[in-house]
Amino acid sequence: MTIRVVIWDIGGVLVRTEDWEPRRRLAESLGLTREALEYLVFGSEMGQKAQRGAVRTQELLEFVCREVHYPVEETGRFEEAFFAGDLLDQELVGYIRSLRSRYHTGIISNAWDDVRAMIEQRWKMADAFDQIMISAEEKLVKPDPRIFHLALEKLQVAPQEAVFIDDFAHNIAGAQAVGIHAIQFFSSEQARADLDHFLKQG
Repeated sequence: MTIRVVIWDIGGVLVRTEDWEPRRRLAESLGLTREALEYLVFGSEMGQKAQRGAVRTQELLEFVCREVHYPVEETGRFEEAFFAGDLLDQELVGYIRSLRSRYHTGIISNAWDDVRAMIEQRWKMADAFDQIMISAEEKLVKPDPRIFHLALEKLQVAPQEAVFIDDFAHNIAGAQAVGIHAIQFFSSEQARADLDHFLKQG
C-alpha cells in the first residue's frame, strides 16, 4: 500500500539535547546526578502525570523544585536551565517541510501541556505538520495503541499508509503493533536516509 503520511516524535528526534553540561551543572548544584534529576522531571509519578495531562506543566515544575529545594517561585529559571542544552533540528524540520508536496505529516509526542505553544511560538514549526498530537492534550501516551489509532483517524489513513519515526524502541514497537511502519531514530542523517529509502520502496 502506498505511503501517504509521515509522523514524527519531538523529544529526542526534532528537539534533542545536544549539550548535556547545563543539565549536569544544574543537577550538581542541587546535589544530584543528572540521571536522578531527569527521573524527577520525566520518570516520577508527577512526571508521568504531566505527560498524561493529569497535572499541568507548572504543577510539575513546582513539585520538582520543592523536591530539590529550588525556589518554587523561580520555576521558569529552573526550566530554562534544565533545557538549556536542547536544540531544534532546523535542518530536519526543513526536510519535513519538503515532504509536504507529496505526503501529509504529523506529530505524536509524549509531552506536557505547554508544548503546542512551544511548537507554534518558540520553534515556529507548526506549519510543517497537518496534525499535532500531544499526549497531555489527548490524555494518552505512547506506546498506548489508542494514540496511534487516534492519529490515523485524524490523518484519515490506514495503518499501512503511515510511517512513524521515534527514538524509543518501545514506541516503535507500539506503532508496529497497530500496523504502522516505523523507523527508530538514532541520528538525523540515519533517519532521513532510512525514510528516503523506505519511501522509494513504497
